[in-house]
Amino acid sequence: MINKSTLFTVFFLMVSVIGISQTKVSGIVKDQNGQVLPFVTVIFNNSQEGTTSSENGDFYLESEKDYKELKISFIGYKTEIIPLPKKNNLSLEIELREETSALDAVRIVRGKTSKRNNPALAILRKIWKNKRNNGISAFRQYQYKIYEKLEFDLDGIDSSVVKNPVFNGMEFIFDYADTNRISGKSYLPVFINESVSMVYGDNVDGEKRVDLLGNKNSGFEQNQNLIAAIKDVYDRYNVYDNYIKVFDKSFVSPLSTTGVDNYNYVLSDSAYIDNKWSYNIIYYPRRENELTFKGDFWVNDTTWAIKKINLKASRDANINWVNELYIEQEFDVLNDSIFLISKDYFQANFSLTKDENAKGIYAKRTQVFDQYKFNKEKPDGFYDKRAYRFNAEVYKRDKVFWEENRLERLNKSEEDIYVMLDSLTRVPAFRRVYDIATIAESGYVEFDGWDFGPVYTIFDYNQVEGFRARVGGRTYFGQHDPWRIEGYLAYGFKDHKFKYGISGKWLLDARSRLIISGGKRRDIDQLGASLTTNTTDVLGRSLASSGLVSVGDNNKLSHIDLNTFNVEVNPWYNFNVRIGASYRELSSASPTFSLDYYTDESQTETASEIKQTEISSIFTFTPGREISGFGVERNIVNEDEFPTFFLNYTLGLKNILNSDFNYKKLQFFYNQPLQIGGFGRANASLEMGKTFGQVPLGLLNVVPGNQTFFAMKNSFPVLNFYEFVTDTYISAHFNHNFNGRLFARIPLLRELNLRELVGFRTVWGGISEKNKIMNASGILLRAPDREPYYEYSVGVGNILKFLSITAHFRGNYLHIPNARTFAITASFGFHF
Repeated sequence: MINKSTLFTVFFLMVSVIGISQTKVSGIVKDQNGQVLPFVTVIFNNSQEGTTSSENGDFYLESEKDYKELKISFIGYKTEIIPLPKKNNLSLEIELREETSALDAVRIVRGKTSKRNNPALAILRKIWKNKRNNGISAFRQYQYKIYEKLEFDLDGIDSSVVKNPVFNGMEFIFDYADTNRISGKSYLPVFINESVSMVYGDNVDGEKRVDLLGNKNSGFEQNQNLIAAIKDVYDRYNVYDNYIKVFDKSFVSPLSTTGVDNYNYVLSDSAYIDNKWSYNIIYYPRRENELTFKGDFWVNDTTWAIKKINLKASRDANINWVNELYIEQEFDVLNDSIFLISKDYFQANFSLTKDENAKGIYAKRTQVFDQYKFNKEKPDGFYDKRAYRFNAEVYKRDKVFWEENRLERLNKSEEDIYVMLDSLTRVPAFRRVYDIATIAESGYVEFDGWDFGPVYTIFDYNQVEGFRARVGGRTYFGQHDPWRIEGYLAYGFKDHKFKYGISGKWLLDARSRLIISGGKRRDIDQLGASLTTNTTDVLGRSLASSGLVSVGDNNKLSHIDLNTFNVEVNPWYNFNVRIGASYRELSSASPTFSLDYYTDESQTETASEIKQTEISSIFTFTPGREISGFGVERNIVNEDEFPTFFLNYTLGLKNILNSDFNYKKLQFFYNQPLQIGGFGRANASLEMGKTFGQVPLGLLNVVPGNQTFFAMKNSFPVLNFYEFVTDTYISAHFNHNFNGRLFARIPLLRELNLRELVGFRTVWGGISEKNKIMNASGILLRAPDREPYYEYSVGVGNILKFLSITAHFRGNYLHIPNARTFAITASFGFHF
């Protein structure tokens, strides 16, 4: 299975070892004194194709059309018309002369601009006032057709890349190299995807439906997971919003109501655009290293709607792996008053460093919008209809379909990509690179009909098993498999015991997502690693079970023999109901740890093993979740971008299969990711639960401690295992990442692009006397009932772009013997 991380891994493996347009022009603009002029307007004469010079005065521009002249203009300077004698006119040096009559009005676009008496700000305020009256939000219902073209390219193709041994057998691909129209750098296309869809929406009810009419790409025609991963690279945004979310970062929009605190604005020009008088405003950041853009926009003088805008992220913006980021949008007029988006262009350059000459990957997206219709109300149930089976025909549309439905024709270079990539995917050398990337990301080695892995779990260690070896695999015929079997076998070199787990699942009905599943597991695990989770996972193993890097003893492990059977269904989209039955046997796996309990009221007899049968009903609601695939297993496309509601009611049944206890258990979990504008992103969660009935330690709710040096979600890093045990609990966690907002204002730290991390977590709980009386384990059953236990944390993220280190501090209950007051955890990950 492929996701966007796999895709980046493929391309970065290539990058780490590594002319179709009619008119191309590049150069630098200076004044009479040799000073560079930033944000100068550069267009092909008698056209609307143009750009602006960068902060360093340089520019690059290209077009498929054949132009003979270049027009250079800047307020306070004479407009220059530069002849273009050749198709490629590169490295031009252009000098602008000041207009004598306008010397007093010359404004150099650099430095901070005034917030008073600035005509650009007066226009900006009118944009704020009228923005709700523009776009599809002005109508009750809407529908439109959208054509989308996605492309990935290798950047910086030169002789050193061509001669690199990694491309042996693939040399023919360099015949298809081209030049990027924004940056002027050479590139090699490696992936292209086209799609056509109809979009329907209802602003009154907040409904939306997207019908995919056709999809086409080169080399991976029916790999829907790959296509979804590619699409997820490109975020959806609205330039009128205060913040534009790109790569999980909230950039301040130049049209934001808070923009005056983040941008300088200059009224640069005015002209007729499509017979509408419009103003041109240049904007650029007030400070470095912040999540801001630079560029310009044209705005109509009556509707105060944006006609055209371009946004280029500063190279020093605190965002990883992105060397360049460019957005361009165009809008058309409807009924002489409403402006609708007609075209959106997005381009990002990913590289390992932010060096201007670093090799990397171009990700480009073009969206063209057409066939708008409004206020056509749809019948009941229209927005509930979704595709539930894989339709191969959508991915096999013929040439006639694409000729009729492409809203923007392919240029010669793009047409050639299909030819090149169809050939490339058959080259063994390319397949080897692709396979290595797949293993690195998914952890599985692919074979015909099955996968071996995960490879990252082959070796482990804890005090009970000593060194542990594990091998596993799964059936895999394709991403839409209606059934799947997975299993593993492990062996401990200290306890000399084999462990295993096996599970199977089968999709019976695709429309309702009716699935039956079952499995068995005999293994050693750390109980109480989480408060409210699925305890019937026959393949999972908590990180807390590992003792490779831990604090104190890692000996409170348990034997578990688990058998499960489940039936689940989705009565509504993103709403899952699962009914399950399980039988498990629990006992201590260590001579220094006990799960013993008294079996009589006089406390004279004990038992060391728990046998328990349960029936559970679980309801999970994930609004806003986006998924790909139609098989028994599906991929989540927008991980960490939607809330989760989880409710579990469990009934313990005594005497069923020699089960020991009767009880009832109710649990609730709520998780909410939060994007807090320019202040970064956060995550909040709430857990609560109660067990009704008398049960031993092995069936109680242990507040999850963390004795490892690795971050574990919703655990308490300063607590030891089994330090708090409850039968009633409520817990809350809050973690926030400021995305470098504070460090960006500190000169010495600014260049390191570090991220500030803070957190707070608390739990209150109780345990009944009857459950304390039953306990014979030797562990003091203590609950945080006197006052809520709490911890707080501060940390630094994005160290070397992949490491976060967090310090955790205990807030109370310091009197407990062997209580820790401080802990450090680390986490690893590749984040933007």
